[in-house]
Amino acid sequence: MSASSPPASRAALIAGFAAIYLIWGSTYLGIRIVVETVPAFLMASVRFLVAGLIVAGFIALTRGFKATRAQWRDNAIIGGFLCLGGNGLVSWAEEKVPSGIATLIISAGPVFIVLMDWGVHAYFKDGKRGTRPRPLTFVGLALGFMGLGILVGPEVLATGVGSLDPWRVLALLAATFLWGVGMIIMRYVHDSAEPFTASGIQMICGSGWLLVASVATGELSRFDPGAISSRSVIAWTYLVLFGSLIGFSTFTWLMKHSTPAKVSTYAYVNPIVAVFLGWLVLHETVNPRIFVAAAIIIAGVAIITVAKAIKPAAAKPAEELPPAAEPLARDSR
Repeated sequence: MSASSPPASRAALIAGFAAIYLIWGSTYLGIRIVVETVPAFLMASVRFLVAGLIVAGFIALTRGFKATRAQWRDNAIIGGFLCLGGNGLVSWAEEKVPSGIATLIISAGPVFIVLMDWGVHAYFKDGKRGTRPRPLTFVGLALGFMGLGILVGPEVLATGVGSLDPWRVLALLAATFLWGVGMIIMRYVHDSAEPFTASGIQMICGSGWLLVASVATGELSRFDPGAISSRSVIAWTYLVLFGSLIGFSTFTWLMKHSTPAKVSTYAYVNPIVAVFLGWLVLHETVNPRIFVAAAIIIAGVAIITVAKAIKPAAAKPAEELPPAAEPLARDSR
């Protein structure tokens, strides 16, 4: 993480979390609609290319696009993990996996991320990289997963999982893990670019990785531009403008100003948003079970946030130390 990043205000952090909670909660539906008539990897490639060029172009016109070769390299790697490993595999899986089941599988993300961040803490042992989770963090993760099971579980049981394509299910699990790896690298990479510059590079390079995957899987030979539906075009435009330009760029910014555990809570909140949108837009039924699940999920997110805010017990004041130890205490600061 760049040492020059100024601290974010509370209002900016609240707005950032609201963006990824609300916007990304709607993108699962958008992806499902687009892949009805457009191959998944190709759709995601063009989506991130357009969004990345818009971000990079805006930065170039307003303050000049500046990034070193190392920053391009690091963000190209991050873009591979996030755009191809994360979003691309999810898009590909949603060609055959119902969105409810996909959401439930992806909800394992916060657990992976907390464990990986703990691994970074244990490996470097410098007190600057990684976080050792508190017991409350695991309580919050468990509540979030429980609430999500209540929210989505009945639909999953009703749909059944026996007919699912096992490769698509494995793709969702891989996407969850690879997205987490990208988050950890983004958080702790040395001398990273300014967040919005980084997001532009990640999306542009990520689109290249996605194009390679599209060619490798034979999507280009199967793609029929004339078969693209108008609703797929509308959904794709929404994904570019809101999912990528606003959502992805805000996510990159949040990773520089918050912890991976807190940022990853979007995986629990997004399904609540998806259910609410189903009620608002598609007039789907909302029952008491949904309100119970939402309350449990929100409680889990709150606990994760509080666990991070709890500070360790203060060290013994310097004036209480023996006189011979005072110079050493001052020198060690």
